[in-house]
Amino acid sequence: MRIWFLGAAQEVTGSMYLLELAQGTILIDCGFFQGRREDSRKRNSHLPSNILSADAVILTHAHIDHSGSIPTLVKAGYAGPIYSTPATRDLCAYMLRDAARIQESDANYLNRKYADDPDFDPIDPIYDEEDVIKALGLFTCVPYHRPFQPLPNVSVRFFNSGHILGSALAVMDIEEDGQRRRIVFSGDLGRKGLPIIRDPEYPPTPVDYVVMESTYGNRVHTSVDKMQDDLARVINDTIKRNGKVIVPAFAVGRTQELLYALNALTKEKRIPAIPVFIDSPLAISVTEVFKLHPECFDAETRAFLEQHGEVFGFPNAHFVSSREESLRLNDLKDPAIIISASGMAEAGRILHHLRNHIEDDRNTILIVGFMAQHTLGRRIMERRSQVKIWGVPRDLHAHVEVLTAFSAHADRNDLLKFAKACGPQTRKVFLVHGEPEAQAPLRESIASIGHEVYIPSRGEAVVLS
Repeated sequence: MRIWFLGAAQEVTGSMYLLELAQGTILIDCGFFQGRREDSRKRNSHLPSNILSADAVILTHAHIDHSGSIPTLVKAGYAGPIYSTPATRDLCAYMLRDAARIQESDANYLNRKYADDPDFDPIDPIYDEEDVIKALGLFTCVPYHRPFQPLPNVSVRFFNSGHILGSALAVMDIEEDGQRRRIVFSGDLGRKGLPIIRDPEYPPTPVDYVVMESTYGNRVHTSVDKMQDDLARVINDTIKRNGKVIVPAFAVGRTQELLYALNALTKEKRIPAIPVFIDSPLAISVTEVFKLHPECFDAETRAFLEQHGEVFGFPNAHFVSSREESLRLNDLKDPAIIISASGMAEAGRILHHLRNHIEDDRNTILIVGFMAQHTLGRRIMERRSQVKIWGVPRDLHAHVEVLTAFSAHADRNDLLKFAKACGPQTRKVFLVHGEPEAQAPLRESIASIGHEVYIPSRGEAVVLS
């Protein structure tokens, strides 16, 4: 029995782990790598050869860095089951098709831009919508806590990881050579007290091995209780400058959390009822998926829904679908809030909003999520004096605010509690989905409670005794 760490090993993107057993192999997550354009295309186009013959796929949640390469896998010939929660499958129906459209748009743009360059080789999308539709036909939806068997003598249950709608940690009970081992793949872990979705669950004990994310292993987030206070402060300060708040936000989870918070702040008159524009067709579709899954909502959200009748929509919220409507937002003169994708500011409509607002010191760019290395979002978060947008240098004069209270990832304390909850008999904790500077202090913290901790590198295989 061994685990191959094929992605999100000492990095926060491209999650991909292959569990190799005597009776077959199981791929846990198959995510897109997000980083420098050339590196991303190379890694996303050429998947590791040993996953192509996997017998089953388990998907922890719908974020593209966990699900985005599933159509590539199917295009390469995979025809087995893809197990996920129902909400994850519904989100993937929109998110993977959106990923295909972005690839097609990017390929068309680059092919036109460099059409006269004799050294440029025209590029094709890594996959198209037909590949996505084929992949969606392989999904098998399993609710939380219901056992399923991807292979003989392997029983798996999903538990709520509290990260986004439908997100799960996979608890795998494996019988081999007369021994039973329990392996937990955490996926991405959320935080207690976040709005909308239920709090994360701990796995049943005993647990032998844990493959655990470590995104924020080196920091403690601002309290969730301060979330609305900080948001109100940023908005009101920007309004005083007669500026706009520009928010790069993930279409899944973060956009809905912002809408929930803005709805509440407006109703409580803690912020003026200024226009809020959700400029992301994907986010609009995803918000409809949220409405289909109230079983994932926490008690506070259900109470808010019962009292007000609507969680995500309110009079000053405007959902922008067409390209023409999006472009008209550039002409706004009065204060407004514009929420747009992509979350790391690497593609999509957020780029033209940043281009048009980044050089005006009346405006605020509000960062409410993790920004991976080598992304535009990370460069803005670092407050570099100049950044490139569509290849053109832009001076960063807008205010930059980073609100960690909105993070949907567990922080150091949450991760330590999760490791401790797995029980003292845990043989080893593998730290993944984290950058080295976040993993090193977390390793020390977890080792202090008596667990052996290992940080694998990409491409490494570790035998489980």
